[in-house]
Amino acid sequence: MADTIQTTQTTRGQSAEHPIKRFFRATEIDTRLLGMIGALLFIWIGFQILTGGLFLTPRNLWNLTVQTSSVAVMATGMVLIIVTRNIDLSVGSVLGFCGIVMGVLQAKILPQYLGLDNSWIWVITLACGIAVGAAIGALHGAIIAFLQVPSFIVTLGGLLVWRGATWFVTSGQTVAPMNPTFRLMGGGTEGSIGATASWIVGLVACLAILGAIVNARKQRKRFGFPRRPLWAEYFLSVLSCALVLGAVWVANLYYWPINIARKYAEANAIAWPDGGLLIPHGIAVPVLIAVAVGIVMTFISTRLRFGRYVFALGGNPEAAELAGIKTRWVTIRIFALMGVLCAIAAAISTARLNAATNAQGELDELYTIAAAVIGGTSLAGGVGTVAGAMLGALVMQSLQSGMVLLGIDSPLQRIVVGIVLVLAVWADTVYRARAK
Repeated sequence: MADTIQTTQTTRGQSAEHPIKRFFRATEIDTRLLGMIGALLFIWIGFQILTGGLFLTPRNLWNLTVQTSSVAVMATGMVLIIVTRNIDLSVGSVLGFCGIVMGVLQAKILPQYLGLDNSWIWVITLACGIAVGAAIGALHGAIIAFLQVPSFIVTLGGLLVWRGATWFVTSGQTVAPMNPTFRLMGGGTEGSIGATASWIVGLVACLAILGAIVNARKQRKRFGFPRRPLWAEYFLSVLSCALVLGAVWVANLYYWPINIARKYAEANAIAWPDGGLLIPHGIAVPVLIAVAVGIVMTFISTRLRFGRYVFALGGNPEAAELAGIKTRWVTIRIFALMGVLCAIAAAISTARLNAATNAQGELDELYTIAAAVIGGTSLAGGVGTVAGAMLGALVMQSLQSGMVLLGIDSPLQRIVVGIVLVLAVWADTVYRARAK
């Protein structure tokens, strides 16, 4: 009888709840992430008006996603760094060093032994770059964990050391060109998968989303956890699939430039139509890489024991130590993982430029940290999501892209980015205060 009365009271309380609150409670949508999406839409609409309709074009949106990829990859790792109450100021310099190492390998060293057109060149180059990045990150983590030097100082030193080392590798010279297969990771006309493959990827993604939602519901039922209402499951399924297919549709609306399409038609004996040959770019390869990294990092942070250790370490380091977590090795692994992500970002950046330069990655540490913080990662530790960081990277790049279209000078762009970063930290402080 008492249980019935309590259930009735709970039901009445939920029915008396505001419809919007009831909607968010049922769908379990992260309100902070939703706020980020609202801010992104506000930025996009604002720049669309200010640029006279140039911002929300398929071409600019396609380029925007490509430009976001490298920072988004590093931001996924920066989340784990900040969650553990650390910081990594060296990511831009590590990116530059890994980029110059990969550039020298494929442009100067490997062709001497394997030949210019050997298909293994890009594989060996990427593997060596990732190994170098992991070694640098592990070195930073070991100094922080075992020598007890604050991460701010270690990575600030790394920022200076690896930027200087980048110059010494080539004596300040730019290394080019890159291996043709390696260049596919940078996007461009060849570095995209086309319309058909893009639709296939989109449909596979939709099936994966539906499978994840169904599996999550089964797991909740199995362990006796409360489940979302069926209408909420249907809503999330339709919304997620619509967003994925909409993104694919926009990517397919961006066609090859006329000159490249004409050369393609001549090379393949295709008659040139009156309206021109419209060949969609489709999804860019670096975007696929960034999405894949985001999925893997989300799985690591939410599904693996290592991810639980990371958040436990960030929430209460002393309690994590007492619970038997080897916190020092967790720290080393986090920074090693960050080094790997820097190497992947370096591959994307180097392939996109078709060159390895000494200035590569400058100020990327600012954009990476800003992306993580804007995406909801708390500098106090213990709170952060990979999806939020990637969305934060898109917000940062949207600001920069919009300001470039408006012809705003680079110094003023940096001022705006700095102001946005301060506002994001202030918003996080306010949110945490209200949450208490």
